[in-house]
Amino acid sequence: MFLKTLVVGPIGTNCYLVGCQETKEGAIIDPGAEGERILAAAREANLKIRYIINTHGHIDHIGANGAIKDATGAAILIHGNDAPCLTDPGRNLSVLMGARERSPGADRLLQDGDTITIGRTITLTVIHTPGHTPGGICLQGEGLIFTGDTLFAGSIGRTDFPGGSFNQLLNSIKEKLFVLDDDLKIYPGHGPASTIGAERAENPFFS
Repeated sequence: MFLKTLVVGPIGTNCYLVGCQETKEGAIIDPGAEGERILAAAREANLKIRYIINTHGHIDHIGANGAIKDATGAAILIHGNDAPCLTDPGRNLSVLMGARERSPGADRLLQDGDTITIGRTITLTVIHTPGHTPGGICLQGEGLIFTGDTLFAGSIGRTDFPGGSFNQLLNSIKEKLFVLDDDLKIYPGHGPASTIGAERAENPFFS
């Protein structure tokens, strides 16, 4: 698997480029801002971008959806519960930043247990982890998981925005993430990478 992390936007969102080494088909996870920079990285890697996958619908994770879609024709994938955020500046929180930003609508609505196939070598499994937002998801692949704003190294996502629930987020992490293998590498929506084992043992919200 080709994997590249780009830290984008004013609050440092982790945008991930994922690609099949055999077919050069790729996906962009959480293009929150700086669309031209993300596209340049995809061109440099010679990736044909087929999917834009949003782990949830906040503006810092969807802000460059339109630029990426316009340039590549890629399909936008998001959980059904967060799909309204794409086109609603109130729900995607851009109004809190003094803007009214919108993304194109979803091309595919994801549900828990769905799979996303990228080329011949990559399959990502959708894990619905509500709490930060109603439609928050994680994406599990071979040896790794993209956790969006559900689980960070040493922390968890905020739950004080509309649709957030602290108890629901804790339950999502305990019941759906902490049951996974210790050595599964975590790639979160902000901050450094970690592992499931490290977070189960050391995350202050659980240890």
